[in-house]
Amino acid sequence: MTSPLAIPGWRHVYSGKVRDLYVDDDAADGRMLVVASDRVSAFDHVLSPGIPGKGALLTTLSLWWFGRLAGADGGRAIPNHLVDGAEVPDAVAGRAMVVGKLDMLPVECVVRGYLTGSGWAEYRASGTVCGLPLPEGLSNGDRLPEPIYTPAYKAPLGEHDENISFEQTVELVGAERAAQLRDLSLEVYARAARTAEAHGLILADTKFEFGVDADGVLRLADEVLTSDSSRYWDAAAWASGTTPEERMASFDKQIVRDWLAAHWDKRGTPPELPADIVARTADKYRELLDRLTGA
Repeated sequence: MTSPLAIPGWRHVYSGKVRDLYVDDDAADGRMLVVASDRVSAFDHVLSPGIPGKGALLTTLSLWWFGRLAGADGGRAIPNHLVDGAEVPDAVAGRAMVVGKLDMLPVECVVRGYLTGSGWAEYRASGTVCGLPLPEGLSNGDRLPEPIYTPAYKAPLGEHDENISFEQTVELVGAERAAQLRDLSLEVYARAARTAEAHGLILADTKFEFGVDADGVLRLADEVLTSDSSRYWDAAAWASGTTPEERMASFDKQIVRDWLAAHWDKRGTPPELPADIVARTADKYRELLDRLTGA
């Protein structure tokens, strides 16, 4: 992993798989700077090389969705972690957000509207997804009868996230907060799925992260509904496709996942991504942003 940038006025405190976190020691409100890098991760590993321009694409899409969910889509305003009116340093302009300090909850709030990925593998074996029973006869890529909430424990960097039950979420954050996480995640997914549908896209699944501010307000944080945290498919391809590959024309890092799964046994250091995989992934990230926002 590359060394974080030196940004005047900001002190680096943490680097995750994709994002670098800085604090402003002179700000009384404890505000932070979240910088999206061009790093790409899959199967809980940071891969090499990165995807050129990815940090800016992810940040632009997150900011667009934060705006939609703040009421621009006609729904109620969902509190988020952005600091209104704050200026982003020139060194990271376009790929960073100034955010308020939150107590981040150790839960990845996953919502699945379609059967795919690890959910499809589990369904074939047991008829369930994250332990939740589903109807018989579903195929890879099928729409679920209704979206399901399948939380995960957010593991430290380098460790694997772990699917957990709702009851385990209650043990982690308490019954009231666990119910808030579930209900808000399902609401945000439903709103985002409607928006995606209006742009000829399917939001197959996504994951959210939340934190609590000093006043106890639950806020949507980190990234939201980006190509890294979500699976987007082309709606026309899904409707007409006859094979899973044709149905699930993805606008995310599925290209990377598929290549890695075919060329790595998930032991040791992952192989370097070929140039064509990097270029195709970058193109998909840009196309998704264009289709959703018209940017």
